Amino acid sequence: MNFWKMAITASVLALSTSGAFAQAKVTIGEPSWPGAKIMANLIGQIITDRLGGEVGYAPGANAVIFEAMDGGRGDIDVHPDVWLPNQATFTDKYVDGAKTVALSDGAYEGRSGFCVPNYMVEKHNIKSVFDLGTPDAQKLFDGDGDGKGEIWVGASGWASTNVHSVKVRDYGINTFLEPTTEDETVFYARLKDAIAQEKGVVFYCYKPHYVHALYPVTILEEPEFEEASYKIVQPDQDADWFNKSKITTGDRVKTVHVAHSKSLEERNEAAAAFLKNINMDSTELSKLTYEVVVKGNEIEPVVAEWISANGDTVDGWLGLN
Repeated sequence: MNFWKMAITASVLALSTSGAFAQAKVTIGEPSWPGAKIMANLIGQIITDRLGGEVGYAPGANAVIFEAMDGGRGDIDVHPDVWLPNQATFTDKYVDGAKTVALSDGAYEGRSGFCVPNYMVEKHNIKSVFDLGTPDAQKLFDGDGDGKGEIWVGASGWASTNVHSVKVRDYGINTFLEPTTEDETVFYARLKDAIAQEKGVVFYCYKPHYVHALYPVTILEEPEFEEASYKIVQPDQDADWFNKSKITTGDRVKTVHVAHSKSLEERNEAAAAFLKNINMDSTELSKLTYEVVVKGNEIEPVVAEWISANGDTVDGWLGLN
C-alpha cells in the first residue's frame, strides 16, 4: 500500500471510530450454502480489519434476512449472496418496492445446468444436453447396470432440483436417463469414484462451486434462455407443479449481488459505501469454496489469506484506487 492509500485508510478509520462519526455494529446474515458463508466472512473481515468496525453474524434463511434488513434496526444488515432472478420475489418487494434494501453495483455471474467430466466431452463427444437423449448415452451413463442411465438433478428440497427434473423430461432425456435425487455429499462421494475410473456421469451443477476447482468438468450446452419457453411452477404453488411446468431452454444467466439495509447509510456510512462497491469474481469464489469444502480448511484464515493477496481488489471496493 502506498503513502496516499495509507493516509486515506487512516482517515477512514479515524472518522469511523471518532465520537462524531460513531459507526454502528454491522450484523451480517449467514445463509447455509458455502459461498454465502465465505462471502459473509470476507465482508466481516474487511469491515473489522480495514474499516475498524464491529461485526456480528446471524444464520438465517433468505426470507428472515430480507425481513430484518427491511426493518432497519440492525438485527441483520447484510445478505452476502443474493442470486437473481432466484430471489427476485425478495428484491421486488424490498429493493424495488419498499426501497429499504440496496444491492451492490457489482455482481458476479452465476451459471447453472448439467455438467460432465471433460473426458466425456473429449472421448464421447458429449457436448450438449441433447447428446444425453440417445441410446449411446443410455449405455454410457448406466452406473448401476439396470439398462438405463442416471442423471443427478440435485438434492431433495432444492428449488433447482425441480427445475432440472422438468428439463430432463422436456429435453427428451428421461427416455434414456433416470433422474436421481440424493444428498450432495453422498453424490459427490460417488462422483469422486466415477471420475477416478473415468466412468460416465452427468449431474446438476452451478458456478461458482468448488467442483470447478476440484475436477475438470464442462457445463453442457443448452438453448439460450427464452422467457416464453421457461415455465416452472414450484410444489408450494401447486400440487400438480410437475405437469404444469415446461422448460425447453437453458437457465437465465444469474447475477449475484450483496444486499444491505439502506439504514446502514446513516448508521454506518463507511460500511454501506463498501457494500455498494463490492464486486466479487465467481472464479475466485469457486477457489475459496474448494479450499474450505474440499480441503477442509477453516473459513477465517482462508479468507484472510485471500484478502492479503488481493489488496488492490479490496482497495477498489473501499474506494482507495
